[in-house]
Amino acid sequence: MARRPPAPGMMGAEMGELINLKQFKKRVSRAGSEKEAASNRVRFGRTRAERARDELRARREGDLLDQHRIDSEDAS
Repeated sequence: MARRPPAPGMMGAEMGELINLKQFKKRVSRAGSEKEAASNRVRFGRTRAERARDELRARREGDLLDQHRIDSEDAS
């Protein structure tokens, strides 16, 4: 029995793996979610001690600036 030539546009293409599209979409979605979670951990992931330290530092800087504030109207 003679083989038929492949259809146009199908040169050299053979049958590939079957893919369940629902599983593929879920896999892609999970990968995207994990990538987003990793970037959020880098952006927002600070420990409570780090946040407290930064808050204390900002409060001290604000207090230092307030000590140097000139409140009188006649001061130039």
